[in-house]
Amino acid sequence: MPKKILVTGADGFIGSHLTEALVRAGHDVRAFVLYNSFNSWGWLDDSPADIRANLDVFAGDIRDPHGVRAAMAGCDTVLHLAALIAIPYSYHSPDAYVQTNVTGTLNVLQAARDLGVSRIVHTSTSEVYGTARFVPITEDHPLVGQSPYSATKIAADQMAIAFHRSFATPVTILRPFNTFGPRQSARAVIPTIITQLLAGQRRIRLGAVHPTRDFNFVRDTAGAFMAAMTAPGIEGEVINAASNYEISVGDTARLIAEVIGCDLEIETDEIRLRPEKSEVERLWGDNALAARLLGWRPEWGGRDGFARALAETVAWFADPAHLGRYKADRYNI
Repeated sequence: MPKKILVTGADGFIGSHLTEALVRAGHDVRAFVLYNSFNSWGWLDDSPADIRANLDVFAGDIRDPHGVRAAMAGCDTVLHLAALIAIPYSYHSPDAYVQTNVTGTLNVLQAARDLGVSRIVHTSTSEVYGTARFVPITEDHPLVGQSPYSATKIAADQMAIAFHRSFATPVTILRPFNTFGPRQSARAVIPTIITQLLAGQRRIRLGAVHPTRDFNFVRDTAGAFMAAMTAPGIEGEVINAASNYEISVGDTARLIAEVIGCDLEIETDEIRLRPEKSEVERLWGDNALAARLLGWRPEWGGRDGFARALAETVAWFADPAHLGRYKADRYNI
């Protein structure tokens, strides 16, 4: 078992869930959070007191190689989740994505190589596949950068693979499909739908509703990371973490309305539409390799599992203390 685990991006949506799960499982965790003058640990500030008391928190910036190296000292396992992920924001600030996603990953790989880390799990994304050319999408699917965000994630993935091939760096690439759940930002479609409906709107504003996605509940995604952390012989592998269930954005909105128990009308908001050639039209992931190499299967798979996970997500957002953090009347890029 790992001696000490560094989680980069521990203050974020997936990172905070993963960090909490690791601490509950008895692991020694160092949480790398983005330095800020408020001394905020992001979503970890909302963690139960017993979780926070057992965290070793390091505030830094993934773009700084010296801070990354200092954070990694004494750790034998690295779960690298720190990234910029919002696709619309990458249209007008692509340089920030190169610095964070590509250079940040390089910093992690360099430090891990020099410090002799035993296992690195690097976080990819289903967006690297672009619109599916065949389904379900296996790890052999071509990589297509349809946005600056996905292009930087492709570059980061290739850097990780290059370090493994060049220096035998013990890195594994985990490629989650569309993760959702409590704490997710409204730049993602499911929180966008939920927050508008819970705010009392029945005519909600969305972008394209015909594209399909393969949604993973965040606890399933966290479980995939924990499996990848200890599975033997997976260095150099690229592994999908997918639910193997496909649903359109429009049908997702209607299912959320069903869970909430309200009517729904969808209005197309032009500002939310992505450029035609940048929109990923179809995602549906194959998870057979994860089952074989990691022993991982989604607990919230299929339509029934998706509906149960949506119900848990809605319940979290329905708490006034949580809903009050979101601006349902504004488009969040």
